[in-house]
Amino acid sequence: MKGKFGRSIALVAASSLLAVGMAGIASASPDGGKGSSSTQALAAQVLQLRDDLTKVAYAGNVGATRGDLGQFSPVLADIAAGKRYTVQTDTEQLAGLAKGRADESARLLADPTAKARQLPPLPVPIPSLPDLPGPLKIVSDLVKALLAAVTGILGGLLGGLPVPPLPVPPLPAP
Repeated sequence: MKGKFGRSIALVAASSLLAVGMAGIASASPDGGKGSSSTQALAAQVLQLRDDLTKVAYAGNVGATRGDLGQFSPVLADIAAGKRYTVQTDTEQLAGLAKGRADESARLLADPTAKARQLPPLPVPIPSLPDLPGPLKIVSDLVKALLAAVTGILGGLLGGLPVPPLPVPPLPAP
Protein backbone atom coordinates (compact mmCIF):
# COMPACT_ATOMS: atom_id res chain seq x y z
CA MET A 1 0.00 0.00 0.00
CA LYS A 2 2.83 2.39 0.87
CA GLY A 3 4.49 1.58 -2.46
CA LYS A 4 1.36 2.45 -4.44
CA PHE A 5 0.92 5.69 -2.54
CA GLY A 6 4.58 6.63 -3.08
CA ARG A 7 4.36 5.90 -6.80
CA SER A 8 1.20 7.99 -7.10
CA ILE A 9 2.88 10.97 -5.44
CA ALA A 10 5.97 10.54 -7.63
CA LEU A 11 3.77 10.38 -10.75
CA VAL A 12 1.89 13.56 -9.77
CA ALA A 13 5.15 15.36 -8.99
CA ALA A 14 6.74 14.27 -12.28
CA SER A 15 3.64 15.31 -14.25
CA SER A 16 3.59 18.71 -12.57
CA LEU A 17 7.28 19.23 -13.28
CA LEU A 18 6.80 18.22 -16.91
CA ALA A 19 3.80 20.56 -17.32
CA VAL A 20 5.69 23.52 -15.84
CA GLY A 21 8.74 22.75 -17.98
CA MET A 22 6.69 22.51 -21.19
CA ALA A 23 4.91 25.78 -20.38
CA GLY A 24 8.29 27.45 -20.09
CA ILE A 25 9.37 26.06 -23.46
CA ALA A 26 6.09 27.11 -25.11
CA SER A 27 6.51 30.72 -24.05
CA ALA A 28 10.22 30.95 -24.79
CA SER A 29 11.35 33.48 -27.35
CA PRO A 30 14.52 35.17 -28.60
CA ASP A 31 15.97 38.05 -26.59
CA GLY A 32 13.62 41.02 -26.42
CA GLY A 33 10.65 39.08 -27.78
CA LYS A 34 7.31 38.01 -26.42
CA GLY A 35 6.92 34.71 -28.29
CA SER A 36 4.31 32.04 -27.55
CA SER A 37 3.37 28.55 -28.61
CA SER A 38 0.82 29.92 -31.12
CA THR A 39 3.63 31.61 -33.06
CA GLN A 40 4.31 28.50 -35.15
CA ALA A 41 0.64 28.13 -36.11
CA LEU A 42 0.50 31.82 -36.97
CA ALA A 43 3.65 31.53 -39.10
CA ALA A 44 2.12 28.60 -41.00
CA GLN A 45 -1.08 30.59 -41.62
CA VAL A 46 0.80 33.71 -42.76
CA LEU A 47 3.07 31.64 -45.03
CA GLN A 48 0.04 29.98 -46.64
CA LEU A 49 -1.70 33.35 -47.16
CA ARG A 50 1.49 34.88 -48.60
CA ASP A 51 2.03 32.01 -51.00
CA ASP A 52 -1.62 31.96 -52.09
CA LEU A 53 -1.58 35.72 -52.71
CA THR A 54 1.66 35.45 -54.68
CA LYS A 55 0.27 32.72 -56.92
CA VAL A 56 -3.08 34.36 -57.72
CA ALA A 57 -1.61 37.84 -58.15
CA TYR A 58 1.06 36.66 -60.56
CA ALA A 59 -1.57 34.61 -62.40
CA GLY A 60 -3.44 37.90 -63.01
CA ASN A 61 -6.57 36.80 -61.16
CA VAL A 62 -8.08 40.05 -59.85
CA GLY A 63 -11.01 38.48 -57.96
CA ALA A 64 -8.85 35.92 -56.15
CA THR A 65 -6.25 38.60 -55.38
CA ARG A 66 -8.94 40.79 -53.80
CA GLY A 67 -10.19 37.79 -51.84
CA ASP A 68 -6.71 36.94 -50.56
CA LEU A 69 -6.07 40.57 -49.62
CA GLY A 70 -9.35 40.49 -47.69
CA GLN A 71 -8.21 37.37 -45.81
CA PHE A 72 -4.82 38.90 -45.06
CA SER A 73 -6.09 42.14 -43.56
CA PRO A 74 -7.63 40.75 -40.33
CA VAL A 75 -4.64 38.48 -39.69
CA LEU A 76 -2.25 41.40 -40.10
CA ALA A 77 -4.50 43.52 -37.85
CA ASP A 78 -4.36 40.84 -35.15
CA ILE A 79 -0.58 40.67 -35.35
CA ALA A 80 -0.28 44.48 -35.29
CA ALA A 81 -2.60 44.76 -32.28
CA GLY A 82 -0.39 42.41 -30.26
CA LYS A 83 -3.37 41.03 -28.32
CA ARG A 84 -4.30 37.78 -29.99
CA TYR A 85 -0.74 36.82 -30.89
CA THR A 86 2.36 37.52 -28.86
CA VAL A 87 5.15 38.59 -31.19
CA GLN A 88 8.10 40.95 -31.17
CA THR A 89 7.35 44.67 -31.26
CA ASP A 90 9.05 45.24 -34.62
CA THR A 91 6.95 42.41 -36.10
CA GLU A 92 3.80 44.10 -34.77
CA GLN A 93 4.84 47.39 -36.38
CA LEU A 94 5.65 45.71 -39.68
CA ALA A 95 2.24 43.99 -39.61
CA GLY A 96 0.58 47.39 -39.26
CA LEU A 97 2.44 48.70 -42.29
CA ALA A 98 1.64 45.52 -44.25
CA LYS A 99 -2.06 45.84 -43.37
CA GLY A 100 -2.04 49.35 -44.83
CA ARG A 101 -0.68 47.98 -48.10
CA ALA A 102 -3.19 45.12 -48.17
CA ASP A 103 -6.10 47.50 -47.53
CA GLU A 104 -4.89 50.04 -50.09
CA SER A 105 -4.40 47.32 -52.72
CA ALA A 106 -7.90 45.99 -52.09
CA ARG A 107 -9.34 49.53 -52.27
CA LEU A 108 -7.64 50.21 -55.60
CA LEU A 109 -8.73 46.88 -57.06
CA ALA A 110 -12.32 47.59 -56.00
CA ASP A 111 -12.21 51.03 -57.66
CA PRO A 112 -9.53 51.21 -60.37
CA THR A 113 -10.32 54.91 -60.90
CA ALA A 114 -9.33 55.72 -57.29
CA LYS A 115 -6.11 57.59 -56.66
CA ALA A 116 -3.42 55.75 -54.65
CA ARG A 117 -2.64 57.13 -51.21
CA GLN A 118 0.85 57.85 -49.94
CA LEU A 119 1.90 55.17 -47.43
CA PRO A 120 4.80 55.28 -44.97
CA PRO A 121 7.96 53.51 -46.15
CA LEU A 122 8.69 49.95 -45.10
CA PRO A 123 11.67 49.20 -42.86
CA VAL A 124 12.48 46.12 -44.95
CA PRO A 125 14.06 45.94 -48.41
CA ILE A 126 11.68 45.21 -51.26
CA PRO A 127 13.03 42.34 -53.36
CA SER A 128 13.38 42.62 -57.09
CA LEU A 129 10.17 41.00 -58.32
CA PRO A 130 8.53 41.19 -61.72
CA ASP A 131 5.53 43.49 -62.05
CA LEU A 132 2.10 41.95 -61.78
CA PRO A 133 0.36 41.23 -65.08
CA GLY A 134 -2.61 42.92 -66.73
CA PRO A 135 -5.19 44.67 -64.58
CA LEU A 136 -3.13 44.10 -61.45
CA LYS A 137 -0.41 46.49 -62.69
CA ILE A 138 -2.13 49.34 -60.79
CA VAL A 139 -1.31 47.63 -57.48
CA SER A 140 1.93 45.96 -58.51
CA ASP A 141 4.21 48.06 -56.29
CA LEU A 142 1.82 47.82 -53.34
CA VAL A 143 1.53 44.04 -53.59
CA LYS A 144 5.31 43.62 -54.00
CA ALA A 145 5.82 45.79 -50.89
CA LEU A 146 3.15 43.76 -49.06
CA LEU A 147 4.91 40.50 -49.99
CA ALA A 148 8.23 41.93 -48.76
CA ALA A 149 6.62 43.04 -45.48
CA VAL A 150 4.93 39.68 -44.96
CA THR A 151 8.22 37.90 -45.64
CA GLY A 152 9.75 40.15 -42.95
CA ILE A 153 6.90 39.24 -40.58
CA LEU A 154 7.58 35.57 -41.25
CA GLY A 155 11.23 36.18 -40.38
CA GLY A 156 10.10 37.61 -37.04
CA LEU A 157 7.69 34.74 -36.39
CA LEU A 158 10.18 32.03 -37.31
CA GLY A 159 13.05 33.50 -35.31
CA GLY A 160 16.29 32.11 -36.67
CA LEU A 161 14.68 29.68 -39.11
CA PRO A 162 14.95 30.47 -42.82
CA VAL A 163 11.88 31.93 -44.52
CA PRO A 164 10.79 30.01 -47.62
CA PRO A 165 11.19 32.02 -50.84
CA LEU A 166 8.23 33.59 -52.60
CA PRO A 167 6.62 31.17 -55.08
CA VAL A 168 6.63 33.59 -58.01
CA PRO A 169 5.33 31.52 -60.94
CA PRO A 170 6.28 32.18 -64.54
CA LEU A 171 4.25 35.09 -65.87
CA PRO A 172 1.53 34.32 -68.43
CA ALA A 173 2.27 35.34 -72.00
CA PRO A 174 0.78 38.75 -72.91
